[in-house]
Amino acid sequence: MLADIVSTVTTVFALLVLLSFYVSWRAGRLDRLHTRVETAHAALDAALLRRSAVVLELAAAGELEPASRVLLADAAGRARRAEGARERELAESALSRALRAVVGQPGFREGLGAGAASGGDDLLGEVAAAARRVHIARRFYNDAVAATREARAGRLVRTLRLAGRAPLPDFFEIDDEPPDVDGAGGPA
Repeated sequence: MLADIVSTVTTVFALLVLLSFYVSWRAGRLDRLHTRVETAHAALDAALLRRSAVVLELAAAGELEPASRVLLADAAGRARRAEGARERELAESALSRALRAVVGQPGFREGLGAGAASGGDDLLGEVAAAARRVHIARRFYNDAVAATREARAGRLVRTLRLAGRAPLPDFFEIDDEPPDVDGAGGPA
């Protein structure tokens, strides 16, 4: 009889220890996922700021026509000044569209003076690289948000409030299609 009680108590104790290890592991995983979201957001923010800086540099190119300069500078300035997630998404999407519209104009490369002396090819390369970095950074961020949301959707996480007071991260949805710098001059 005493052996049965000791066996039952030992089994219950072992199950409680295993459960506590599992809950601790889930809480640690959630913490790592939230850290991943924050890191990915910082990388996305840096990529967006770099893209707007490169677009402002392109807008300052003297060979660019005035209307294109104003369009790019205005879109890049709005993207930098945007406050709030929704306003920033709209401003960054507008910058992407403006960049594609300017780069996609017929004769853009020739107008920019893409020769070796003017550095137009280097500037276009920087614009393309910055746009690709934004596209990749946004995908990494949204993947991290999806993984975090999926982990937080579990019944155990919600019941035990393992996420604490951390806000549920939101996706960052923008039009981030990079401009076609290689085929500039064709249809956008």
